[in-house]
Amino acid sequence: MTHACVPVSVLILTLDEEVNIVDCLASVAWSDDVVVLDSGSADRTRELAIARGARIVVRPFDDYARQRNFGLEGIEYRHPWILMLDADERVPEDLAAEVRHVVAGAGEELALFYMRRRDYLFGRWIRRSSGYPTWFGRLVRRGRVRIERPFNEQSYAQGRSAQLAGHLDHYPFNKGFTEWLAKHNRYSSMEAQLLEQQRGAPGRESIFDRDPVVRRRAIKDRVYRLPARPLLTFLALYLARGGFLEGRAGLTFSLLRAWYEFMIDCKRRELRRRACDLPV
Repeated sequence: MTHACVPVSVLILTLDEEVNIVDCLASVAWSDDVVVLDSGSADRTRELAIARGARIVVRPFDDYARQRNFGLEGIEYRHPWILMLDADERVPEDLAAEVRHVVAGAGEELALFYMRRRDYLFGRWIRRSSGYPTWFGRLVRRGRVRIERPFNEQSYAQGRSAQLAGHLDHYPFNKGFTEWLAKHNRYSSMEAQLLEQQRGAPGRESIFDRDPVVRRRAIKDRVYRLPARPLLTFLALYLARGGFLEGRAGLTFSLLRAWYEFMIDCKRRELRRRACDLPV
């Protein structure tokens, strides 16, 4: 694909991403309007981004939904369509070509495009153990999409949504296992608090819905009610979905996902006991 300008702006969220930002920016060199929304990096993230032509906006981080909503609503862009990225994501050429094609032909009724990610560990796509496919709303028409949920965000569009065939490439371990574990330790605390707030509320979405995003939310809601969920997560990813075929990468990621679910359960029990003034 040539690097002729694609009429799409790009929004990249960063915090201490000098390991990732150069490759991320290189993958969107086809855009003439790239904004890095930085949360106060202490490394060379902003310096590297400026050197590669990106605009920098700094905003203290509160949560992911508010950060993305600020990025969509509080920044001026050259183009009506915005591709939202994390710094550890890359846009391969086939996806960039598809983005250009769909934007050129999108009617006013279209407000949001979903896409999938390929997660990489130890240099390979862990398609089986990562639970692929998961759909993310990332290509949005400015002013028509709102992000909700403080993490593992959900996109809500004023208008019709559609799905892209191409994938983002995702490198969640580029900053090391220590950073991944610290991040998911934070996520597990937030997930536990959110689940406790919602405890007892009936599931309102159908696991048979035609929309894969709605279907995934409904399945997740029901899965979180199951006993021994961390063990079931490991068995589902490693055995049922074939993570064992992905060697050390599949085993590692399946165990990490089970650990994450176990931490959520531990923290939910902690919250309940503290609410009853019981020792943890």
